[in-house]
Amino acid sequence: MKFLDETKIFIKSGDGGNGCVSFRREKNVARGGPDGGDGGRGGNVVLEGTAGLNTLIDFRYKQHIKGQRGQHGMGKNRTGSKGESAIVKIPVGTQVFAEDKETQLADITAVGQRVVIAKGGDGGFGNTHFKSSTNQAPRRANDGHPGEEYWLWLRLKLIADAGLVGLPNAGKSTLLAAVSRAHPKIGDYPFTTLHPNLGVVYAEGDEFVLADIPGLIEGASEGAGLGTRFLGHIERCRVLVHLVDGTIEDAGEAYKTVRHEVEAYGGGLAEKRELVVLNKSDALGEDAIAEKSRQLADASGGDVLVISGVSGLGLETLKRALLSAIEAETRDDEPEKAFAP
Repeated sequence: MKFLDETKIFIKSGDGGNGCVSFRREKNVARGGPDGGDGGRGGNVVLEGTAGLNTLIDFRYKQHIKGQRGQHGMGKNRTGSKGESAIVKIPVGTQVFAEDKETQLADITAVGQRVVIAKGGDGGFGNTHFKSSTNQAPRRANDGHPGEEYWLWLRLKLIADAGLVGLPNAGKSTLLAAVSRAHPKIGDYPFTTLHPNLGVVYAEGDEFVLADIPGLIEGASEGAGLGTRFLGHIERCRVLVHLVDGTIEDAGEAYKTVRHEVEAYGGGLAEKRELVVLNKSDALGEDAIAEKSRQLADASGGDVLVISGVSGLGLETLKRALLSAIEAETRDDEPEKAFAP
């Protein structure tokens, strides 16, 4: 399935049904009064968060979404039925913006969450509505009100518990494949990953979702390489895993390069809890591992985990550390419970 994280769609809610002009006509009723019913309300356009979707590719082939028009009113004071609403299934984590791409209208963050993004038009009044003591046979009825219509931008930000960041070819896709059942494209060249990937990681009887995004290079915040477009997919992560290639000359400089781009992007990423990880230890000797770890510790000011995504060295330790960090962030996010005196 192709990945698409931003698309433009046109929505239109249903028009209201027209009111009816009708008069009662029955045997032995010489002067039957008006009995025209009101029109039905048009159908809404509703956005619904759905599990199992992680791309907006479906909207590339169906960009126009419309609610059903309400039924017209009928004689015998029968109101037209309401138009059927258009339910739009979108991935959890999708933000909805107006045509200007800046005004946020909705944020779908949970499965089953529904947002009425366009309300159907009201139905028109039938001639019964206009009956009065001075006008007992009105021949007037209203047309239904038009529905709302506009263009929207949908922008997907994947929801994961932890996100991988690092330079291209740092081994992020290899790590994701090693700790989960995901099958990202893996290659010995930069920018093998061209779109985000998700994988479910199991650790100590629990599980969490890990996201892999394309690598960052120096100047990414100014558009170099693939830019920082995909950093939006880890804005909702609780923990970042900063992966550094142990085979490069200066691990500390590599860390600082990516860290600078993350800070320049903003979005609260720089404030997230971070695990610094030295990868490709299988290609290093003990002295080299110690030196690269020292470089990373000096640059990051924290502890460094040493792993190999290829040989599996240190992966269980990394999974446990990640799970503990995610659980700690979850506890911190929970509101304090009020205790009764």
